[in-house]
Amino acid sequence: MYVSARADYALRAMLAVADAAGSTGDGGLSGSELVKAASLAERQDIPLSFLQGILLDLRRAGLLHSHRGTEGGYALTRAAGEISVGDVLRAVGGALTSVRGMPADRAGYHGVATGLRDVWLAVDGAIAQVVDRTTLADLLADRSAAR
Repeated sequence: MYVSARADYALRAMLAVADAAGSTGDGGLSGSELVKAASLAERQDIPLSFLQGILLDLRRAGLLHSHRGTEGGYALTRAAGEISVGDVLRAVGGALTSVRGMPADRAGYHGVATGLRDVWLAVDGAIAQVVDRTTLADLLADRSAAR
């Protein structure tokens, strides 16, 4: 599995938004802790222009809510415990595993290489199992426990 800068930045941004929402207990749904894109970019050392595209993808995927205006910003659409790493990765990158630029389930082989499709599907399944069971809340709790 290749983790692109885009995927890494998306996860870092989502964790920062989730952390800011931690005090509300509802995943940020109350809107009391909105995080501005510029603040996210600065705190996570992400180029703002690149981050804005990522935030748009996360919003389109239904993971973030955006609020306009001077008091606006971003909040999670649901609690951090309900958003998995896999949700974020798929929102910004599509399929978790690709073979020659296509999702693993679309790879086709013949002859001696026929078994490769099963290997790629098993790899995809193993990755999905890890990223789909790890939530933003898990990652934030791990950080808190390390303190």
